[in-house]
Amino acid sequence: MGALGQAKEFVTGVPGRFINTLKQADVGVFKQADTWKAFGVAALMFVTISFAALSMFDSMDEIFASDAEPAPIPNIVFESLNRSGIESSVANETGWINLDDHRGSILILDLMAHDCSNCHAVQEHIEMRMDGWLDNASASGKELKIFGYGAWYSETLDYLNETSGTYHVPAYPTGLGTTKAAVLEDGSTTDPVRLFSTGGAGQIPVVMVIDEEGYIIAREATGTPADQWEKFDGIVQQSLSGDVQDTMGDRIAWEEPSTSYVAVFVLGMILSILVYFSPCAFPVLPGFISYYLSLGAREDELIAAGKLTAKMPSSGVIGLLSGLGMWTFFGVIGLIAIAMGETFSSSGLISKIAKFVAYLLIVLGVIMLLGITSHLLGFVDRLVRKYSTTEADDIFTPRRNMYLYGIGYAAASIDCTAAAVLPFVLYLSTLGGAATGVGIGGLMLGLLLLMVFVTVMVGMGRQVMINFLKRATGMIKLVGSWMMIMAGVTLTIYLNRPDIVATVFG
Repeated sequence: MGALGQAKEFVTGVPGRFINTLKQADVGVFKQADTWKAFGVAALMFVTISFAALSMFDSMDEIFASDAEPAPIPNIVFESLNRSGIESSVANETGWINLDDHRGSILILDLMAHDCSNCHAVQEHIEMRMDGWLDNASASGKELKIFGYGAWYSETLDYLNETSGTYHVPAYPTGLGTTKAAVLEDGSTTDPVRLFSTGGAGQIPVVMVIDEEGYIIAREATGTPADQWEKFDGIVQQSLSGDVQDTMGDRIAWEEPSTSYVAVFVLGMILSILVYFSPCAFPVLPGFISYYLSLGAREDELIAAGKLTAKMPSSGVIGLLSGLGMWTFFGVIGLIAIAMGETFSSSGLISKIAKFVAYLLIVLGVIMLLGITSHLLGFVDRLVRKYSTTEADDIFTPRRNMYLYGIGYAAASIDCTAAAVLPFVLYLSTLGGAATGVGIGGLMLGLLLLMVFVTVMVGMGRQVMINFLKRATGMIKLVGSWMMIMAGVTLTIYLNRPDIVATVFG
């Protein structure tokens, strides 16, 4: 059959496959008591985890803060939107903003982007408070200036000046930066986003208050801080109404990062927990490992029959080989992310992609709740089965099988975690190859450690552990389904109304 015939067969078969997929749906699940018990557990876990996550990211600046002495920020030079009456009052005759021209004023510097939904929340807060802050500054005989710094350099100046979707052009002076916008004392240049973002990872939004002497005295790295802007607004008010000495104790250090990827690595490690315990893959893991460990009792028989060339691997080796298989899968994912580079960032579609991911999360959660298997990466499973062997084959290759199983396990987990893995990979791809390597490296290391740990635990407490996990499989799947749906709904709300999420979790 030619390529055209195969394509035609695939297209004509889509309706049938879709109907067969829907037939898997078990709507009776909503009549089961366990489903609603799982809903309650999922709701409690989701609120707890969400609050913890918001708190963690809210305090990420403190965790990965520079240990250098506070110093005035370097000069930052960038091209403005050059709007009459807005940028024209703070830019030079060529339409460029030079922060050194505004030393002596209190500055609020907002590192933002058109397609950064979290940045919109920062902008909304600034614009809501701006008039009051300016009045307070005037009453105190001080000068306050607010600047928006376009930090996704693939977005053009015209794009920043274009109101669309959930974005509107800031009411305060705004411009587009470059990777050389910050001018250090020695005359060298660097990217301000790398200087001021958490751990130097380049993640925005970042909004800072800079005192009259050029020191950072307040900083937020989210549009929805857990304290609902209480600390940030308090320092702004204190700087406007008091003397510069009053906020000296709040000064924050910065330094150009030589290795700026600690936060990215930690995010990868955190994501590995979600991927490893994916309800789409984890429930079958203990039984599979137990089967291979039990073959140790028959290894003499298998060796005598010529099917096995060496002793069966121990639980630690099985875990290591499976972990290496997972490494291979996510290593390929990392290479794809590096190859993507800044394609998505430069496309101007980041916000639309984020919303698609939110909807995908809801769909996958419903699919899993109804018992439908999405098989997003089913071709990987078929590839694994093709090259694996069984006891019935002339040669049995348990080590190769466990390595291949690791690849298949990682692929199967994507059925449930695609909506978490996808944005992480997209985010890494906008930071460049080095950041992608570090982030995927954190994910891979976490998966390897978990796989070895669980495998050894199954090997040590074999039947007890297996029985427990088998009993918990159904509840794990139900809880995971509800949590995915909740995450998708919350993310959808957040992308459109971040203030609601901030109110709930703040």
